[in-house]
Amino acid sequence: MDSTRSELPTSAWKSEEELIEALQRQEDDAYEYLVRAYSGRMLVVAKRFLGQDQDAQDAVQDAFLSAFKAIENFEGNSKLSTWLHRIVVNACLMKLRTKKRKPEKPVEDLLPHFSADGHRDRAEPSWAVTFDTAVQSRETRELVRQQIEELPETYRTVLLLRDIEQLSTEETAARLDMSISAVKTRLHRARQALKTLLDPHMNSGY
Repeated sequence: MDSTRSELPTSAWKSEEELIEALQRQEDDAYEYLVRAYSGRMLVVAKRFLGQDQDAQDAVQDAFLSAFKAIENFEGNSKLSTWLHRIVVNACLMKLRTKKRKPEKPVEDLLPHFSADGHRDRAEPSWAVTFDTAVQSRETRELVRQQIEELPETYRTVLLLRDIEQLSTEETAARLDMSISAVKTRLHRARQALKTLLDPHMNSGY
């Protein structure tokens, strides 16, 4: 097991391993500490997927309840935060499946268009920075987050899992019950659509 001392804020437990053992003994103060220490960052994750505060809070609450039930079988093969993150993402995906979807703009409207000879019908706008740098830049992070919200849900979810939550293509396919090729196709289109949404802002010298 990797050392996880730096993972824990100040607490009654000297290491994550000790905290896990306390959780597995069903100690109330360990449960309380887990929620207090990790709920903030897990709520940030949930908001990326669900947007609304109440939905995100419900998903995090469901995730912690699932974690408490499953902690007995946790073997410590990953950090506790990684394990919790996985459970929160699953809770968000489950909530998305049961949520009534609002009408979405077709992703085709956000993709580049090409003429009959295979050339783009409009010149691709040039940015002062590369696309990857812009997405990672602290100054543009909020803008990127806002534009991700504009993507159709099915494409937004794939982009969030792969590019924001850093899941592998195989993990993303498993979480969404999709083929690997379908994930790759949707991710490619989602990135293209996001770039289209960001182009006007990057051109205006944001």
